[in-house]
Amino acid sequence: MYIATILGQIYSTVIPFVILLGILIFVHELGHFAVARWNGVRVEVFSLGFGKKILTYKKGDTTYALSLIPLGGYVKMFGEQNGEGISEADRPVSFTHKNVWQRISIVLAGPLMNFFFAILVFGFISFIGEETRAPVMAEVEQGSPAATMGLSTGDRFTQIGNEPIRSYEELQKALNKHQGSSVAVSVMSLANQKKDLNLTVGSAPNPNIFSTDKTIGEVAGILPLARGTVVGLKPGSIAEKAGFKPGDEISEINGQKVTKWTDLERLTSTQQNMVFAVDREVPGATIDSDRTKTKLSFTIASTDIPKDASVAALGFDQPDLFLDQVIKDSPAEKADLHRFDKIIAINAEPITKWDQVLNKIKSYDGVAPVEIKIVRDGAEMVKKITPLVTSQMTPQGKEDKRYTIGILPFINYSQPEMVKVKADNLYYALEKGVSRTWEITTMTVISFVRLFQGEVSHKNIGGMISIGKAAKDSYENGLQSFLMTMGILSVSLFILNLLPIPVLDGGHLVFYAIEAIKGSPLSLKKMEIAQQVGFVLLMGLMVLALFNDFTKFFFKA
Repeated sequence: MYIATILGQIYSTVIPFVILLGILIFVHELGHFAVARWNGVRVEVFSLGFGKKILTYKKGDTTYALSLIPLGGYVKMFGEQNGEGISEADRPVSFTHKNVWQRISIVLAGPLMNFFFAILVFGFISFIGEETRAPVMAEVEQGSPAATMGLSTGDRFTQIGNEPIRSYEELQKALNKHQGSSVAVSVMSLANQKKDLNLTVGSAPNPNIFSTDKTIGEVAGILPLARGTVVGLKPGSIAEKAGFKPGDEISEINGQKVTKWTDLERLTSTQQNMVFAVDREVPGATIDSDRTKTKLSFTIASTDIPKDASVAALGFDQPDLFLDQVIKDSPAEKADLHRFDKIIAINAEPITKWDQVLNKIKSYDGVAPVEIKIVRDGAEMVKKITPLVTSQMTPQGKEDKRYTIGILPFINYSQPEMVKVKADNLYYALEKGVSRTWEITTMTVISFVRLFQGEVSHKNIGGMISIGKAAKDSYENGLQSFLMTMGILSVSLFILNLLPIPVLDGGHLVFYAIEAIKGSPLSLKKMEIAQQVGFVLLMGLMVLALFNDFTKFFFKA
């Protein structure tokens, strides 16, 4: 049993990593190999992996090898290292004796193959059908401009202007085009009724700092995600008396599946008996545990339901002000805050949303302790807490140093509706592959720029462990996820190999570009110095990536 477990872990972790990296390396080296042969260069070795050769096969002048260390590969060309001492008869097949443009094409072919391979991967995903988010309104705030213009929760966009809409990605791109103007749209309601509306599209700062677009189109009042069905409770309420506890997640009401807070609002507006199916975490759950849940059932009898039946009337409360986690050794734990405490005021100012909690703590003046009023088991109490400056990573990859106290809320969102979008034909699949590859290439280049500008933390740089984790997770999530990861990494290899570091393809291209401009190659001494500097830079980058990986996955606080 133990051996089977070990083998299972190897299969689920190592095999996806080897498959993913092996394919990308093969594609890259195939580019060098094919263009070298096309230019008449003799290729002596084509190897996947480094170190001791495990398998070899020789055909013609080339030995094809599978080597022990699967972290790279290489193509060894005749005359590549030193062109001196090569006989006149062998010069036609020597890499060094090819003209500068031929050498540039051979070196450039590797990265370009990764770029074109990404196009094929993304195009293939589009051709077989991509599982993506549906163009459905997760939630529309009551009284918002979106609601005033006729949009409702659950509405599905089918057309904006003259463009058919099949996915949320297409919806956002269409809104981006119509920023600052009005546009005719068609939507289908939850009741399957068509609505033709005229929407005013505003602008909002683009949350994606890796995009070239500074703003995106938005319709005020459309929430990006729908609130889930995790509940808080009002002390002494009907729901509490029925057996509910804060943090319970309602999955069904009278046999009907519920996934959003709006489902709760709709199905609790009744005078009939209500039977709830509930998922509750087992005691002892922590932020790093699997959080095993047990299934329970509770009933609220019709005789206990008030005339104004509603979520609020039954005593269910939004969960985001109830504490889910109190971090060990944090200021909050030292001040005796507990899980399930509800925050109702900070420094005597009432709190109604979690954002208010964040803003109050972040704006701490560093003088007097913060007074936080909570409700615990129906009793109000005030806790004095002194926030500490901590470093946290934002969703945009920037390291944010700010005041925190070490608490996490029961914020819960439902999974968005998904839809399968398939390209109409091979041409459109290829077009999708090109557009997505270009988008990811642009974002990757901008991420490097932001990194050097200090707007993105160096802690985001990952190495082989991060790649292995991505390979494992995406493999477990299915073919589309695995292929998407492969395409993204292929673009990353394309960009990384073009960096002007002498050890990489980009460094060689710099040497050849100088040679093309000045009419003669750099001296061997200058190239050796540059190679040494490049090696040090590359090793430094690899050490940083390895350090970040170990910090992230093995030494988490």
